[in-house]
Amino acid sequence: MKKILKFLIVLIVVLIMVFGGGLLYLSRGLEAGLNVKINGIDQSALNDGVYTGKYEFGRWSNEVKVVVENYKITAIEIVDDVTFPLPSMAKELFNRVIQAQNTTVDAVTEATVTSKAYLKAIENALNKPQSP
Repeated sequence: MKKILKFLIVLIVVLIMVFGGGLLYLSRGLEAGLNVKINGIDQSALNDGVYTGKYEFGRWSNEVKVVVENYKITAIEIVDDVTFPLPSMAKELFNRVIQAQNTTVDAVTEATVTSKAYLKAIENALNKPQSP
């Protein structure tokens, strides 16, 4: 009986440590992610083409491809994503960017840090100098 009780106590302690570690991993960087500044893009500098941009910040690192046609953002796709996939959230956010033609849009509710990470990658894609 004592062996079973010791085993159960050890098992509970291990589960608490694993759960606590998981929570720490998932919440690490949340505050910094919430404070990411989205500066927007210079629409007058948009030339037609396909642009790629990255944003690297822990589990929110991602890479996007932005398509510009007739000097307007027409499509945004995820190339690489470390974040847990949230296709409907990304689609909603990307539609906001396409409609506004800028990255200064509201984040998707309950996905603020993920939204800011995508917006920063889009901004990085469109604001980096393009080769001639």
